[in-house]
Amino acid sequence: MALSDVFLSPLGLAAIVAAVPVILLYLVRPDPRRVTLPTIRFLTDSDGTSSSTPLLERLKRSALLLLQLLAIVLFATALATPYVPVSESETVEETVLVVDASASMNVESGGTTRFDRAVSAAREETTSTTSVVVVDGRSSIALRTGTRGDAADALSDLRATDAPGDLRTAISRGASLAGENARIVVLSDFAGGVDWETAVRSARARGLTVDLRQFDRGGENNVGIVDREFSGEEVTVSVQNFGTEDVTRRVSLGEARERVALAPGDVRSVTLPVPAGGGEIRLSPGDSFPVDDAAYVAAPEDAAVDVLLVTNDENRYLTTALSVIDPVELTVVAPPDSVPDPGEDAYDVVLYSNVDADAIREAHVAAGRDALAAGGGVGIQADGSMPVDAYGDLLLLAPDGMGTNPSLATPVADDLTRDISFPPPERYVRGDLRSGRALVSTADGTPIVATGEQDGGQVLYYGYVESGSSFKYDFEYPIFWKRSVYALADRQSLPELNRETGERLSFGNETVIDTPRGQVTASSVDTADAGFYDADGTRYSASLLDPAESAVSATAIEAEADGGPTTREEERTAPGPLTRWVALGIVAVALGEVAFLRQRGDL
Repeated sequence: MALSDVFLSPLGLAAIVAAVPVILLYLVRPDPRRVTLPTIRFLTDSDGTSSSTPLLERLKRSALLLLQLLAIVLFATALATPYVPVSESETVEETVLVVDASASMNVESGGTTRFDRAVSAAREETTSTTSVVVVDGRSSIALRTGTRGDAADALSDLRATDAPGDLRTAISRGASLAGENARIVVLSDFAGGVDWETAVRSARARGLTVDLRQFDRGGENNVGIVDREFSGEEVTVSVQNFGTEDVTRRVSLGEARERVALAPGDVRSVTLPVPAGGGEIRLSPGDSFPVDDAAYVAAPEDAAVDVLLVTNDENRYLTTALSVIDPVELTVVAPPDSVPDPGEDAYDVVLYSNVDADAIREAHVAAGRDALAAGGGVGIQADGSMPVDAYGDLLLLAPDGMGTNPSLATPVADDLTRDISFPPPERYVRGDLRSGRALVSTADGTPIVATGEQDGGQVLYYGYVESGSSFKYDFEYPIFWKRSVYALADRQSLPELNRETGERLSFGNETVIDTPRGQVTASSVDTADAGFYDADGTRYSASLLDPAESAVSATAIEAEADGGPTTREEERTAPGPLTRWVALGIVAVALGEVAFLRQRGDL
């Protein structure tokens, strides 16, 4: 049994060490001086008595010392607060607050937002036992069965997000936290649909009291951006009028401007060029819901991807697949023709396909190595007569003859191979992987698609011999090469760079991330706020693009409640302190010591 099972403050027992100096005092005090009186000598025993341990005998004879030691022990016990478990009954009033922090709660009216008014009302609803559930992208639990003070602190820490919320899930989660006869208070604008009613009915069926508090002022004439799509180096923005009047809005991005006229309920689209580095799409004039008046566009400073294709037998399927990738600027060279000067920077990607071993020159291979050194990539397509010696370590495969009609193993899960069906090649180059990782392999282990890192860049091996493959006829063929070019150039497409609020950005390792609300260090972050997110030298954006969240005008609801009991009696085991009884023991010992001193004649 641990001391904590008997004492509330076991550290108080340390006071027992006070007994040490008392015992030492008794041990070192001088013996009384003996005086022989002849008149009473005849009364003493001539043999006398002696002890082999006179000090111990003195301790045994000292009742006063024992009383003092007992007092010290009782004092230390009192400091340790001894207790016994006792059962007690307590009246509990439990409240679960469901506070809407979704984007629509940012609607402004009278100088405050819906969210601010909801939090102020929530502070008035706290009870002795309070839980707080937040309607955000994850229906978070901000507090689980805390005190009034805990609830006040939790509410002070809340903030509205720019992301859509799921009110139904939040109410269900609040109901799962609630005990018997608890009260659930939902503070929301109740905009964007009525699916939350199912969760309310379910909670009331359990006997819980559910109060609905609506905060829906403002937002009657909202106009917002509800969609954003990218095509090449352009973005198409959709704007919707949720109000009841005809409106005109100017849509701007960088230097581009367009005007749209919208009747009530209308949706209009505008296509604008994406400037280098991206920018902010802005509706003007704005309105009382500023979150959907802006959408953010993240884009690289240099959107073009310079691709050099080195080939002596131009593969029109490959060149066509590369040409339809909007950011790609393709240059084709046939060895021994010299490599065109790429300008100040190296090519982003260099691909080798059907190259004659007798025609390739050192300059052609050097272009690939320059691309790697600049953080770009190199891709080599298999061929029966590849210039293996010229490629050197750029070739991930160690060739070992030709093979025919293999069966393929299941591709490795990777962004490059995701949702692509790779057919078995009719002919392929057998061999083992020198380095890197095989993503698609034959049943005997020969890589068909492999990737690796080298000299600061990316290397790709494409093992389909074009003349002996049906993959070039597949609609997934250009998709594969688009992904490959972006991966080799270490670029992400515009849709990958631009997300919706409420999504999660993940990175390979823990990194420093600049968010709209400040800097954090993490391996992932929720895009709860609209704006830009910078990590590892790449900029991402997040925007609210949800028509349901932008429909901020909600139908008025009845703030009904069931009126059932909102308190309950709980039996619990609590510590019953014994300190007062120990204190009475100390008093008794003190009185005993006084009586002993009086009986001995010292008082």
